[in-house]
Amino acid sequence: MTDPHQPATSPGTSTGDVERRAALAEALGKEIWPADKDALVARAQEGNAPDRVLSDLRRLPSGQQFDNVQDVARALGIGTEQQRF
Repeated sequence: MTDPHQPATSPGTSTGDVERRAALAEALGKEIWPADKDALVARAQEGNAPDRVLSDLRRLPSGQQFDNVQDVARALGIGTEQQRF
């Protein structure tokens, strides 16, 4: 467990990483998990996600299951928050 008094964003995580992760979360929602690349891309397309989100999702490895947006962010090399509790 990390110190709850410390920032939740991992060292080296940029504001851009936080914004990209937020855009992914907004485009995908909470009901899709767990899901694979194809399901994530389809959900984003149905919701008219921004091109950047679709581009990121298309770069995900095929044949892998993702449990949440943090898993997606890690697979894309986007910084993720620490587990606080």
